[in-house]
Amino acid sequence: MERPLAWRPVTVIAVLLFGVLLALSPGYGYHRDELYFRVLSEHPGWGYVDQPSLTPMLARAGIAVFGDTVTGIRVLPALSIALLVVLVALIARELDGGTAAQVLAAAGTATGVYSLIAGHSLLTLSFDLPLWAAAILFLLRALLREQPRWWLAAGAVIGLATYNKHLIALLVLGLAAGLLIAGPRRLLASPWLWAGALLAVVLALPNLLYQVTNGWPQLSMAAALSEDKGAELRVLFVPMQLILFGPVVSVIGAFGFVRLWRDRRVRALAIAYPVAAALTLISGGRFDYTAGLILLLFAAGCVSAAKAARVRLAGGFLAANAVAGPLIALPLIPVAALAATPVPAINEVARESVGWPQFTTAVSGVRDALPPAERERAVVVTGSYGEHGALAKAGMPRVYSGHNQLWDYGPPPADATVAILVNIGPGGLALFDSCEERTRVDNGAGVENEEQGLPIHLCKGPKQPWSTMWPMWRHFS
Repeated sequence: MERPLAWRPVTVIAVLLFGVLLALSPGYGYHRDELYFRVLSEHPGWGYVDQPSLTPMLARAGIAVFGDTVTGIRVLPALSIALLVVLVALIARELDGGTAAQVLAAAGTATGVYSLIAGHSLLTLSFDLPLWAAAILFLLRALLREQPRWWLAAGAVIGLATYNKHLIALLVLGLAAGLLIAGPRRLLASPWLWAGALLAVVLALPNLLYQVTNGWPQLSMAAALSEDKGAELRVLFVPMQLILFGPVVSVIGAFGFVRLWRDRRVRALAIAYPVAAALTLISGGRFDYTAGLILLLFAAGCVSAAKAARVRLAGGFLAANAVAGPLIALPLIPVAALAATPVPAINEVARESVGWPQFTTAVSGVRDALPPAERERAVVVTGSYGEHGALAKAGMPRVYSGHNQLWDYGPPPADATVAILVNIGPGGLALFDSCEERTRVDNGAGVENEEQGLPIHLCKGPKQPWSTMWPMWRHFS
């Protein structure tokens, strides 16, 4: 018999989480990815060189409905993670978890570090987590119930998820490997499973066609990321698996792995986690690529805790987890004191959300100091999409960048004989007759991020036309 949904406590947790995230949304300011998505949202398309289109289009929707503010762009991420809380509780219920297991799963998810980060800022992760959770929920229903039509629901969500990230392929590959290794292999002959797979492909087809017709830019992007940080990410992979949602979630998740492994009906999903982890390590991918499967293991572990009458013990440890998680993930520490804490080293989102007003003021100061004739011909070229996005949000004209998708929106006009270069290395400076450093960025908080101490150069006399040298400015990271 199907367990009832503990809708009251789960709804309370989800609503409280949404309220907290919304209340704290202005803290520290925009993250660099949000500034980038804001720019991409002004260029609607089926895809971009570094990502599919869903997150930028949701940024566009958030701005249109809630306003072009830091809070406006963060309403949808907060709603998305509130939905994630409900979905993880439903996963626990699907695994035969009663009220206690569902509440543990909901509370642990709501207070996990990565959940809070994803709910606080608009990131691809913000929507990837609930998409994975929905796909896993429907896969569980297909595996556990005598209702194979759930393969169609899973296929529909997987197809939709490709418009946010292609990482949902890790879930598909992990499940396929699990079915081949541990079964039940008879499912591989199910017409419903293959109908779900076909539906996923059909829904993802426009996304795939964009990749084909544009030379598979995401493969180029993935290769660049692996070359740039692959070794570092491999070293960090195992420790980050333990702290993505907090160490308590990981420990409970280990019990969840055992629970899934012992149930032959869902053993394939237990195998999916090590398969996805291995593929991530081999490719040099980010450590959060397995986050969706960690939440599955955690939900299963909450069921084990409840059935073993360890609810109070698990709840106590999750309460401790809930103290550290928000301090790391949310803007609770005053920005003036942030640099004196370990938070900037742990939480990249917090680190890269500090100092944008000071950055734009520094660049504006260099531009405003130019004589009127030079100012009219000046352009600003940045090395990072966050810098480009911050200047665009501030209303600065004639801003360009060679970073990722932004390269396609260049080159600067031919009359641009004066260039303010931000985060551009010696190779870029050498393309001008003269360059001089005019100032350096100080974020005012002493937080060591990408912009802190960044030199701003004023360069004159490009040695070649912009249209000729623009290909040299392109870079992926």
